[in-house]
Parts: sequence; structure tokens; C-alpha cells
Amino acid sequence: MDQRLFIVDAFSHSVFAGNPAAVVILPEWPKEEWMQNVAKENNLSETAFVVKEGAEYRIRWFTPQVEVDLCGHATLAASYVLKNHYQESRLKFQFLSKSGNLPISIKEELIYMNFPIYPNFNKNTSIDPKTIVSILGKEPEEIWEGKDTIFLYKSKQDIEILNPDFHKLKELPTNRGYIALWINHAQSSSDDYEFRFFGPGLGIPEDPATGSAHCSLAPFVSERLKKDIFKSYQKSNRGAEFFIELQNERVSIGGSAVLYLQGTIKKPI
Repeated sequence: MDQRLFIVDAFSHSVFAGNPAAVVILPEWPKEEWMQNVAKENNLSETAFVVKEGAEYRIRWFTPQVEVDLCGHATLAASYVLKNHYQESRLKFQFLSKSGNLPISIKEELIYMNFPIYPNFNKNTSIDPKTIVSILGKEPEEIWEGKDTIFLYKSKQDIEILNPDFHKLKELPTNRGYIALWINHAQSSSDDYEFRFFGPGLGIPEDPATGSAHCSLAPFVSERLKKDIFKSYQKSNRGAEFFIELQNERVSIGGSAVLYLQGTIKKPI
């Protein structure tokens, strides 16, 4: 029997927006090489593989190049598939992962994921912001280093016009990815912050919708806006909406998802 595969657009109410992720629900774990080959063949930013363990589920995420420790949009997509195609009727369940337990809550049309935060950031003084012009196309106000590297900009127009040189960007030090961020201090729109996420070292030049980015962004923005509940928008060419709540050492990341495609692939050997 062939294996079912789903492609879901995450953090969007409609297809062709948000971030597409592939989801494969398996009866048992296949060889890692097979999972990596499937992710490479899908050629999406992430493919999630899920196996049920007792009452819960274990999840693993693969880019076309590597396995990663955490992925938001593929977790959202996997939750959507379990709920709509595998008779998961509970409003609360959880995934087991390399990043610990990830509780999931279903509230009306939104799926909320509970992730660990990446709270520790240090202002980078070794890189002159002016040198970023040749890499991103615009000088940031500040550069901060943590699990992700944050380039802080003055306006949302600043992040819109960025045109990254991904080869040069990949040479900059980072633990994971690069975030171009604008914080809405004036509260001039419904979004508290807007951002773009670049992950050339992960095989993802620019990610359309990055749920795990809020593990860094939620504590970073909270410290500057002095509040814990946010609405956020990712300014990719597809766009993505997030509903965020910082909860001590965790962050709740909410969003919608919609099925784009389902089919079958060759059963793993």
C-alpha cells in the first residue's frame, strides 16, 4: 500500500498563501535516508513526518538538505492533517520532538502551538551595520544575536525593499537563521511587528511563513513593547498571519491552515 502525503498551506486562510509544508503520517519510523529523500523530492521548506506514540505523536522535520530541531508551519500543517484526515477529535494533544513536548490546542478555526522561547540576545558590536548594505540592501539600525540573528529596522518599508545576497548572508555567523524585523512602536496598524526570515544555511533562502521565528521574536518584541499578546505579519511574497502570546518560558503561536493537495508516494522500504 502506498503512503499518503498531504501538502498544507500554513498560517493562511486560503491556498497559495502562507507556507506550504508536506506532511506524512507513518505507522512506524522508516530509515532516515528515506525521509531526507522525500523532503528533497518535495522541495518545500519543510516536510513533517509523524508517528503515533501511545496517546500522543512524535514529529520530525526535514528541509530539502537537513533535519531541523523545530519547525512551526510544518507542525501547524501536521496538526491540521491529524484533525481533518486522521480522526484526531481532541481539542488538545501534543507532539513529542527534539525540542521537547509541543502542546497543541484547537480553538475554533485556529490551531495554537506551544513552543519554547529563545530569550537570550546580545547586541552585536563586531559587525558594522553599514556592511549589511551590500548583503541585504539596507543598513539596519541594530544587529542582535541569539538563536536567530535579528536585523532591526526603522520602518516596515525598510524590510520590504531588502534584496538579500544569500551567498554573502550565509557567511555571516548565526545559530539558525536571520530575521529582518520592524516593531510597530506607534501602534499605527493592527500588526505589532512585521518581519522576514532568511535561512540560507538551512536550505531555505527566504521562508514564506516561519512559526518558530516567534520563539525569538516574542521575547525580543515583548521587552520593547512591554506587552505579551501580539498580532504579527510575515512580509514574504505569500504573506502570513500569526497570533502570538508570550507565556513565561513558552510562546503560544496561533494560525490557520488549508489543504492544497493530497496524494500517495511510494511506500518506504
